[in-house]
Amino acid sequence: MAQTPRENTTRSTQERPKQWAPAELLPEPDKQPGYAYRWVRTSTLNEADPRNLSSKLREGWEAVGIEEQPHLRLIIDPNSRYKDNIEIGGLLLCKTPVEFVKQRDDYYNQQTQAQTEAVDNNLMRQSDPRMPLFNERKSTTSFGRG
Repeated sequence: MAQTPRENTTRSTQERPKQWAPAELLPEPDKQPGYAYRWVRTSTLNEADPRNLSSKLREGWEAVGIEEQPHLRLIIDPNSRYKDNIEIGGLLLCKTPVEFVKQRDDYYNQQTQAQTEAVDNNLMRQSDPRMPLFNERKSTTSFGRG
């Protein structure tokens, strides 16, 4: 009895039935290498929020043009104040170089570390050896006897 060559045999595969899932509130943009994306608030409850948008633009975020993300053209807000950009539900799609995001994260990590050290130093100053307020931030592991 001759065997059928392996390339001529096929396995029948069963696909799982597709399931309904709720739509995402905001679409995911096609990412360009070297850029980070973020949705920036332009309004809340139909009240414009120029202060928030202005601060984000000064931080280095720039609005993404509709020509950069043409697949989002159909879902943008038709009453948007930003006609050449992508605004959905009071949120404007913005991008910035990844280096800026890393620099921002480093800045806030330094701020947090400085504030933590200030609180620790203040507690150390007020600590009494008979009843210390401050505990070292170290974890220890001990093993019981078998």
